[in-house]
Amino acid sequence: MDAPAAEVTLSPDDVRRMTLRAQGFLGATSWPRSRASRSGVTTMLRRVGAVQLDTISVLARSHELVPYARLGPVSRQAIEQAYWHASRPAAFEYWAHAACVLPIEQWPYFAFRRRAFKARGERWHQVSPETCEKVLARLRAEGPLTATQLGGAKGGGPWWDWSDVKIAVEWLLDTGEVICVRRTGWRRVYDLPERVLPDELLGAEPSDAECLAHLAGVTARALGVATQADLTEYHRLSLTQTRLMTDAVLAAGLTPVAIAGLSGRSGTVPGWADPAALAEESAGRRGRHRVTLLSPFDSLIWDRKRTRQVFGFTHGIEAYVPRPKRVHGYYAMPLLAGGRLAGRADPAREGKTLVARQVSLDRASAAEPMAQALREAASWVGCDDIRLERVEPAAWAPRLAAALA
Repeated sequence: MDAPAAEVTLSPDDVRRMTLRAQGFLGATSWPRSRASRSGVTTMLRRVGAVQLDTISVLARSHELVPYARLGPVSRQAIEQAYWHASRPAAFEYWAHAACVLPIEQWPYFAFRRRAFKARGERWHQVSPETCEKVLARLRAEGPLTATQLGGAKGGGPWWDWSDVKIAVEWLLDTGEVICVRRTGWRRVYDLPERVLPDELLGAEPSDAECLAHLAGVTARALGVATQADLTEYHRLSLTQTRLMTDAVLAAGLTPVAIAGLSGRSGTVPGWADPAALAEESAGRRGRHRVTLLSPFDSLIWDRKRTRQVFGFTHGIEAYVPRPKRVHGYYAMPLLAGGRLAGRADPAREGKTLVARQVSLDRASAAEPMAQALREAASWVGCDDIRLERVEPAAWAPRLAAALA
């Protein structure tokens, strides 16, 4: 189906503000009073639609940094309870942009991906049907279990060598025969969907078209406005699914727009806006900008191409880059200030000291917001001192040091 004509043309600043507002970085009054509580984290999760998981822990793990960036110094216990509550699950883990925590009500709408896994028949490992049956039998008989409790996650070889049990239980997670709504000690706890999900979610089986329409709406609400490439990337859809996206956005009730002047693009680009986000932008509402450091895996910036186009900011995680080739540091966290990405800091902790191993500022005026962001981050993780090791450009180091002092 051909896309309808654009109803409005948006400038780069319009897109940037709509994205910041949709992601929870602009207009603090939109958050509930309990913003620093478990309910505030749950609200945040529903708003962004997905929070990416990653094993690296510097100041904290990425799934903790995402609510911190939006809500401020929310307790890490509240974050853990919001994601993995022991008795009232509000989220589950599954493949979206990557391995993500997702609102529990989205379970039915990943049926398209579960069906695709089943049709493919395997992951990158060969799956043993007999081991799958043994895993399911133990979960039925014994209740929720970790991979260790099921028999061990490692196969005895290099770090990527999974045991047959780990391969089986992850395959069952992929295909929806097993669910993860809780972690303990960073280990997934596997359970049966029928023990966890309410009947209305367990019994729902939307078509692929219905799933894509729902996820198009999720993405548009999370970004405010999105191109087809954005709609594809947010949940990492396949080429076949991308071809169905025009019908999906129409079914989702999104508004067709034209986006002018994106960095690196000439002319206008067709896009789709969340009607509520478009109305809020048209009303001229602004609000207060959040000043914070962002996880490299934050949904505001996880799409590197979109980050360049909307913010004119090039960023990549260098944790997997050999040390001599790193430009900004092991875990450089972008600075968000005044609605712009204005620099980076590569933090670490030494006892009660937050060490900024490398700070890069895109302009001299970013020194004061960088100092503010470093102070808040240090306080959140229980540090009472900050040490600067390297500042680029070096000429702006005194200004940053003075702002910290």
